[in-house]
Amino acid sequence: MLLQDKRIAIFNIANKRSIAWAIAKAMDAQGAKLILGYQNERTKAAVQGLAEELTQPPLAILPCDVSVPEQIEEVQDAIRESAGTIHGLVHSLAFAPREALQNAYLFTEREHFVTALEVSAYSLVALARALTPVFSDKASITTLTYYGSEKVMPSYNVMGVAKAALEASVRYLAHDLGPAGVRVNAISAGPINTVAARGVSGFLDILEVHAAKAPLKRTVEGREVGDTAAFLASDLSSGITGEVIYVDTGYNIMGF
Repeated sequence: MLLQDKRIAIFNIANKRSIAWAIAKAMDAQGAKLILGYQNERTKAAVQGLAEELTQPPLAILPCDVSVPEQIEEVQDAIRESAGTIHGLVHSLAFAPREALQNAYLFTEREHFVTALEVSAYSLVALARALTPVFSDKASITTLTYYGSEKVMPSYNVMGVAKAALEASVRYLAHDLGPAGVRVNAISAGPINTVAARGVSGFLDILEVHAAKAPLKRTVEGREVGDTAAFLASDLSSGITGEVIYVDTGYNIMGF
């Protein structure tokens, strides 16, 4: 029970196949008391239904559309009311318009670039700043990234650029929040067959290549990413901050 009595907020859960939900289940199994976020009314019912599968009811289920600054600020008040303080934040938010993934990166439109960077990278900064007043001592922030931030993954395009910005943000936030005892890390998860991932053209080919080349000769499971997130939120990782932790069955170490 690594997270016994720890209060952790997870933004956002979309559906049962999402990495955020795998993290929620792993943290719940380790005794965490959760606050679950959802984007809009369309996903609210799904998150409420999933919450019934947890071993203990969430402290709160909150709307959080990170493209609306007012909602981010409202989250702070809602957390203070429902939990007082939190010991951890999981940032699992990313989006790019379909056209930006279908077209070559060269033809990325300005508005699509701004949208991808705002939702996928800046939202980590905005949430960290908004929730700083409700972080407990030695709180942990964990975000989700992907190897496309370092190497070209065809059709990942502007999301790769956004993830690179996200990883740089992890380092700068780790520096800024370190004096307060808050740690900030990223998990670079291998490709997982989620609804969002299937929006990337050729995703099934990516899965096949990954399984063939990774040292463990398979793709990663959502459960493994969830377990790593639970570790990073626990006291066992108290000396780790500003890092990108790879959970990709070793794919990133391969040169050929």
